Amino acid sequence: MLQATGQGLYIHIPFCHQRCHFCAFYLEIHHARAADEFVASLLTELRLYGERGVLGPTPLDSIYLGGGTPTTLSSRQLATILATSKQMFGLAPNAEVTVEAHPGSVTRDSLAHLHEAGFTRVSFGAESMDQTELDRVGRPGSPASTIHIMAVAREAGFTNINLDLMYGLPDQTMGSWATSLQRTIDLAPEHLSCYALTVEEGTHLKTAIQRGLVPAPDEELQNRMEDLAEEILSRAGYDRYEISNYCRPGFASRHNRLHWTGGHYLGVGPSAQSYLDGLRFGNVSDLTAYTTALKSGRLPVSESDHLSEEVDSCERLVFGLRLIDGISLEQTGALSFPELTQEVNKLLVDDLLERNGDVVRLTTRGRRYADTVAVALMASLNE
Repeated sequence: MLQATGQGLYIHIPFCHQRCHFCAFYLEIHHARAADEFVASLLTELRLYGERGVLGPTPLDSIYLGGGTPTTLSSRQLATILATSKQMFGLAPNAEVTVEAHPGSVTRDSLAHLHEAGFTRVSFGAESMDQTELDRVGRPGSPASTIHIMAVAREAGFTNINLDLMYGLPDQTMGSWATSLQRTIDLAPEHLSCYALTVEEGTHLKTAIQRGLVPAPDEELQNRMEDLAEEILSRAGYDRYEISNYCRPGFASRHNRLHWTGGHYLGVGPSAQSYLDGLRFGNVSDLTAYTTALKSGRLPVSESDHLSEEVDSCERLVFGLRLIDGISLEQTGALSFPELTQEVNKLLVDDLLERNGDVVRLTTRGRRYADTVAVALMASLNE
């Protein structure tokens, strides 16, 4: 079972060159001047937290640059952000340092610079290995660019690479999904993330579905695609260790592990979220407000909540259930709260959870209804 390890830093880079049809994340279209101003503000935020000692003396076990598309920034800017993070918080010798990238946003030189600067892991958003499927969801790039950039990343020295894939895309079939999986396996990434397409409010995709321009995701088909992914990837030597994530042995994501096991992480950048010692807080989701706050020497926190022990335990349980091996009830503290254990027992009877000693995990059926399980557990605290 995965245990919480060390502390993590999440850095949100809010820029993309364009918004994909399915994307509902906070982002801004990249402009050089805005990016320069953002980086200056981000460095200020890192220094403010470092000077306040919010993470204590323990060095970071993981740093993760997500977005947006972090590699819309130059490799020089990204290297400066990493160097400042190391200076403020320290970095364990074997730490995992990840940067998300669109295959078309990096080059041979930029990847070499990032590796030299200390990035140890790169996560490419491939999404599909079928050009038509990419076009339907407004995803720039091509399967050919993914194949090319994987080879370039290897040449640059990266030995830990993740590829993101999506299933349930408009008009995607079981056959085209199987082909995407096999073409991805042929590239030999150490880690694979497979996400079901979800339709978010306010997205171009939502509008297109409402107008009848593209079909809505078929839940039954997505379930079959999920099963097919597990079958094909397991046969290829990938372990499914979390609902949406697969890896070669030893390459589970440390950044995500912190979230799933109740570890501590600090989030910086617009809209970033943090969890430290039962305190959950988040930054303002507005680049102008973010930079204005930091220019005046204030942290850009817009919301903060001290979690009760009961809520904290429930959240640990909910996140831990995303792990295929499940989570220890004692580790989450859930056994101290009768309403939580009663709800767990109900979910056991409903065949959504199964229990082995102190460990509970989602059943195969339960994984289909992971969100329903989470809502039921949280709602039990209000009964």
